[in-house]
Amino acid sequence: MEKLTFYAVSAPEKLDRIGSYLAERLSRDVVRHRSGYVLIAMEALDQLLMACHSQSIKPFVESFLHMVAKLLESGEPKLQVLGTNSFVKFANIEEDTPSYHRRYDFFVSRFSAMCHSCHSDPEIRTEIRIAGIRGIQGVVRKTVNDELRATIWEPQHMDKIVPSLLFNMQKIEEVDSRIGPPSSPSAADKEENPAVLAENCFRELLGRATFGNMNNAVRPVFAHLDHHKLWDPNEFAVHCFKIIMYSIQAQYSHHVIQEILGHLDSHKKDSPRVRAGIIQVLLEAVAIAAKGSIGPTVLEVFNTLLKHLRLSVEFEANDLQEGSVNSANLNTSSKDNDEKIVQNAIIQTIGFFGSNLPDYQRSEIMMFIMGKVPVFGTSTHTLDISQLRELGTRRIQIMLLRSLLMVTSGYKAKTIVTALPGSFLDPLLSPSLMEDYELRQLVLEVMHNLMDRHDNRAKLRGIRIIPDVADLKIKREKICRQDTSFMKKNGQQLYRHIYLGCKEDDNVQKNYELLYTSLALITIELANEEVVIDLIRLAIALQDSAIINEDNLSMFHRCGIMALVAAYLNFVSQMIAVPAFCQHVSKVIEIRTLEAPYFLPEHIFRDKCMLPKSLEKHEKNLYFLTNKIAESLGGSGYSVERLSVPYVPQVTDEDRLSRRKSIVDTVSIQVDILSNSIPSDDVVSNTEEITFEALKKAIDTSGMEEQEKEKRRLVIEKFQKAPFEEIAAQCESKANLLHDRLAQILELTIRPPPSPSGTLTITSGHAQYQSVPVYEMKFPDLCVY
Repeated sequence: MEKLTFYAVSAPEKLDRIGSYLAERLSRDVVRHRSGYVLIAMEALDQLLMACHSQSIKPFVESFLHMVAKLLESGEPKLQVLGTNSFVKFANIEEDTPSYHRRYDFFVSRFSAMCHSCHSDPEIRTEIRIAGIRGIQGVVRKTVNDELRATIWEPQHMDKIVPSLLFNMQKIEEVDSRIGPPSSPSAADKEENPAVLAENCFRELLGRATFGNMNNAVRPVFAHLDHHKLWDPNEFAVHCFKIIMYSIQAQYSHHVIQEILGHLDSHKKDSPRVRAGIIQVLLEAVAIAAKGSIGPTVLEVFNTLLKHLRLSVEFEANDLQEGSVNSANLNTSSKDNDEKIVQNAIIQTIGFFGSNLPDYQRSEIMMFIMGKVPVFGTSTHTLDISQLRELGTRRIQIMLLRSLLMVTSGYKAKTIVTALPGSFLDPLLSPSLMEDYELRQLVLEVMHNLMDRHDNRAKLRGIRIIPDVADLKIKREKICRQDTSFMKKNGQQLYRHIYLGCKEDDNVQKNYELLYTSLALITIELANEEVVIDLIRLAIALQDSAIINEDNLSMFHRCGIMALVAAYLNFVSQMIAVPAFCQHVSKVIEIRTLEAPYFLPEHIFRDKCMLPKSLEKHEKNLYFLTNKIAESLGGSGYSVERLSVPYVPQVTDEDRLSRRKSIVDTVSIQVDILSNSIPSDDVVSNTEEITFEALKKAIDTSGMEEQEKEKRRLVIEKFQKAPFEEIAAQCESKANLLHDRLAQILELTIRPPPSPSGTLTITSGHAQYQSVPVYEMKFPDLCVY
């Protein structure tokens, strides 16, 4: 061998003939099963290949590869392993010049087939599979280092290489790969365990992938997982994509995510568990990619996930309908539960992805999700709900708000305007008026995520009478100018939603707890002296509404409102630290503890709490009194004039969307009355003297349209800008004027009807007044039958 090597090195032009001769001898020995001679000839080829690195080696390499192919084709496992070892040695040699005519198609096919060996002897089977994996690794290394490396990334090669590696990786022992990148295998494990060796080869393959060939390496993974039904359960699928995400270059992460989204779209009609498996894989991929920027994929991820969320809800609604039609269908409940798994997986993915985005992108995603939430009576949302019934629409509302809740978790904005801009606040508060307690809870929780900039919410959890608020160690900062401006612009809107939310007849304990937390967070984060007065007015108005009970609430809900007011006034009195105010609140709470414990949160929200029969018989010392509060705050320098004006919520179109007809009708009557009383100088006295100029103005109609437009503009401007006290005073003066006019018109005359049994029924809106006999009514020249 030494002489042959010296001769070949000295006369490299003879290498071609040496290679041809050895190949001929080796071919004959393989056919005749002379294994000893085969080993000698292959060792000679190996040593010559390692020793000679000249331009004349190219023809010799062809003879060498021809002999390796002969060994791989033989049915002897030892010869197959021998050929593989020789090829691996060749793959590690760096050639000076590329070979433009050499192809490795046969070796890819043969090594892939060896990876699937089914030999009856387990040891031999393992040995052949290891040889096949090492052969693939050699092909990858050789072709990647070659200038013609693009050939290995062609789909026909990747469709053989990737499934072969995944087939062996399936046998890997399950390790906890949820935290951090999967650990690198040791050198000993690589040689002994096909699964570990295959995983290492898979990592190396992906690490060499570039922008143009990334998809060719990833798509066979989906085909393998589909073919072997590995999405349910999906532990192996998750493991594969963790390897992919950690192995590829970071800037290509969005390619993998786009491929997963496309695969999810192609399986949108598959079983729920398959879809859930794909979504969970997406979650794991996003968890790794979200640590860096994934560029234009952000909106695509959310849009696709929201589309599949709608599809899942639609499937769930259809299953429920079919189940109600055909009660014998036993699989309905299981399908329903499976769809919930899909929905929860989507929400987790949205939440995790959103919470890892930078603030500017998270704001966009919040607006994007909010724009998808359907609201009854509007068409501002962009999600197709044409196939959803009312139950499905409610379900999609809950799912989207849960997604929004997860995205807003941990969001810290420097100013409240950044967290709650008007374009986001208005659509967010719309669901808070819906007739569904769960939707209202989610809206309040989203608001808490955005308002709580100092992590005080956990200290306020649960509605209770706090003995000493100082023990909570609440963090707060001085209210900035932007926050003050926000409350001047949007404060009434927030108060209104809290007020109306308290008066819902389907509230449960959690609703009251969240409403209490909302009041407390506004006090901590946004309250100056003016806002504190408004919040106290709101609390007193809630107490009055519970006592008067115009909305016919149950006793539990009335007592719940009273307990909410007690808990909040106890909190705000200690926050502003006015001794007289604290004393009044403490005294009322003390009396309630002895005489009316159902007015306190610790009792009313406890099981089997005794409820009173009515609230009208209670004494005043059980209530928080406006005059006492005004007196105590006025002594400390607060401007308390506004406390004497009862709080009345503003009215918007949202009331009509939420079907609150009674509120709308009541206030619309007030608007009609007020609209005719602005300004007061325009009211024409009944004793006005009729002159020529007055008649001329009455006859001249050319400027009437302009006058009407100006009058309407004044009315609108008045309601937009005038203080509430002024509007209330004008309303009262108009009522007095109407009373005086009616007294002048009505005379005490009686004209009985034809039949004394005739009655008259008067209705207005939803109110119906008692029928009275007509002959008891007194009109001058008018009789109603």
